Amino acid sequence: MNPDYLVFHGALEEFKRKYVHHHPDRPVILHREEILNARRAFKVLQDARIKEAFDKALLDVIAAAKFRVVAVVIDKEALFKAFAESAAHPYHLGLGFLLQRYAGYLNHINRVGDVMAEARGGTEDRLLKESYAYIYERGAWQVFKATEFQAALSSSQLKLSSKGANIAGLQLADILAHPVKQWVLGQYGLTKEPQPPFAIQLMKIVIEKFNRHLYEDRIEGHGYVLYPKIK
Repeated sequence: MNPDYLVFHGALEEFKRKYVHHHPDRPVILHREEILNARRAFKVLQDARIKEAFDKALLDVIAAAKFRVVAVVIDKEALFKAFAESAAHPYHLGLGFLLQRYAGYLNHINRVGDVMAEARGGTEDRLLKESYAYIYERGAWQVFKATEFQAALSSSQLKLSSKGANIAGLQLADILAHPVKQWVLGQYGLTKEPQPPFAIQLMKIVIEKFNRHLYEDRIEGHGYVLYPKIK
């Protein structure tokens, strides 16, 4: 396992032990909605002083972690308006865009990597697995060959894990997903919803961690993708 990931996992567990009741056999799982609403294990965050310290410490853990962000936002309404019944499934599009950039980076540094998604159950898991297998076996839209995916990805099957499995990477993704999505939409003027203070501070960290063009340092198209892209 990547040593940087082990460091991050350890830091996240130490953070949780410090701020919320944390039993090793029943570890607390960071979930954005529960944190925002100070529910269940996060009731302690109803105390403003504890919440302030919690937020700062979580931002510090994320800032210290070594990772790259690739965010894909699929505008479903625009997708079906543009392509109607011929529109690809959003799962297939989103996963394809993600895997292109992930595998491209891994091939560049001559490494192999895992792909894990959060299990949702039933049809959603099946569709996601099918999309992954299709891309792995056939490539993506005649742009990225199957052999390029196969050289970079550790498995021909998508790994799925439940939220309760205490996977550090999935918890990080849960914290990042909504603020990053809102930030991407903001880049195209598609939302006027103000970001809360924590999200603003978080995005200052995340912007530095976006995947970038190797030579031009561009983030758009490499660290984040909106599809269909507005004209």
